[in-house]
Amino acid sequence: MSTNSPSRASTTSTMYSEQRMARAKSILERNLNKTRGTEVSLSAQTFLFSEMLQYTQKRVNGIQDLERKLNEFGYRVGTRMLELLVWREKTAKRETRVLGVLYFIHSVVWKALFGKQADSLEKSTENEDEYMISDNEPILSRYISVPKELSQLNCNAFVAGIVEAVLDGCQFPSRVTAHTVPIDGFPQRTTVLIKLDKEILQREELLK
Repeated sequence: MSTNSPSRASTTSTMYSEQRMARAKSILERNLNKTRGTEVSLSAQTFLFSEMLQYTQKRVNGIQDLERKLNEFGYRVGTRMLELLVWREKTAKRETRVLGVLYFIHSVVWKALFGKQADSLEKSTENEDEYMISDNEPILSRYISVPKELSQLNCNAFVAGIVEAVLDGCQFPSRVTAHTVPIDGFPQRTTVLIKLDKEILQREELLK
């Protein structure tokens, strides 16, 4: 019966170890400028969000408190997302107008987060300082079942926090909230309501 020599066994072990290390390369070592489509599967993303929601639910009092906490979590994500997108879009100009930054969120930010653009971007017909970005089928809440006692809860307060962070980072301070606005065929349709600070409207007038 033949056996491997100690040196050969050691070499083989080292080779396998190096291969495992290469496969387990940290995401922190990836080139920030390179993207490969969807980086995280939908199932993993929704599972993680569901776990975060359950964790938060046990540590708050009432729906408003829960939405506020989700908004805070989203704000942290939005701050980092803006840094990443600005790094990747080095040739992009800094947005100085309201419609420019809102279109950036509606298209670039939404696509980076959810793999598609938002379904609509609208200006309020009643209030000069309000805009709305709507998603007919929000991905994060697609597989979340909200109990009757929490029927007023909109889990996309997390997304509203992301949008608010991006606006703040782009020097467009705003208050952002999420609302369920169902229409035929889209019962979970969510509208992110953006209420701009007064100083933004004043600056917009000066830029006209």
